[in-house]
Amino acid sequence: MIHIKNLVKRYGELTALDHFNLDIQEGEIFGLLGPNGSGKTTAINCLLALLKYDKGEISVFGQEMRPDSYELKRQIGIVPQNVAVFDLMTVSENIDYFCGLYVTDKEKRRELVEDAIRFAGLEEYRKMTPKKLSGGLLRRLNIACGIAHRPRLIILDEPTVAVDPQSRNRILEGIVELNRNGATVIYTSHYMEEVEQICSRIVIMDHGRAIASGTTEELKQMIRTAETVTIEGISLTGQQLQEVRELPHVFTYVR
Repeated sequence: MIHIKNLVKRYGELTALDHFNLDIQEGEIFGLLGPNGSGKTTAINCLLALLKYDKGEISVFGQEMRPDSYELKRQIGIVPQNVAVFDLMTVSENIDYFCGLYVTDKEKRRELVEDAIRFAGLEEYRKMTPKKLSGGLLRRLNIACGIAHRPRLIILDEPTVAVDPQSRNRILEGIVELNRNGATVIYTSHYMEEVEQICSRIVIMDHGRAIASGTTEELKQMIRTAETVTIEGISLTGQQLQEVRELPHVFTYVR
């Protein structure tokens, strides 16, 4: 579904993406895990053709993604890291507005808006404006606006930042439900427990590169989890060093 090859994005002397590669299959919940500044959001913006990149290839649904690839973009829902709603509109009006960017039929849109409100658990808040919502409810509104048109691909950029545990659990459960209903999901986070809970595959990013990828179990197997003991020996002979090298579970030695 998504293919990114040798993607490079520079901001002056800063290299935000350094020959980044990524392949995502349809039907996955795919996790992009990494610390702040690792390049997750930059990769998403390049994928959506919102940023011009210096080098590389990007294809979505088997087609090249360009700034004017409007038919491709109609099949994508984006939930940005920063909440993007209108303060003077109610919950219902916000969802209807963003859904209307993709769906022009009013009757169809009314059904989709109601489904999105129920999905996000916002039934009691439909007439409220965003400034009256808690942080967790605001995040759920942000998600409802991004998924109301039932996109084929949903991109969520750190959607649980600064929310309470109850709202976080509801958001994660909702993402799994979206995937069960047929959506492919890209989920960016710097919380390992989140991607471990919901993602089928994970890429760990740092300094604009993919430094590890695989399922949760595959990533765990890459990490040496045993306790490390360091022993210092003084004036060991060559024979003694050889015997140390041959001991089981000796990984490194310094002469």
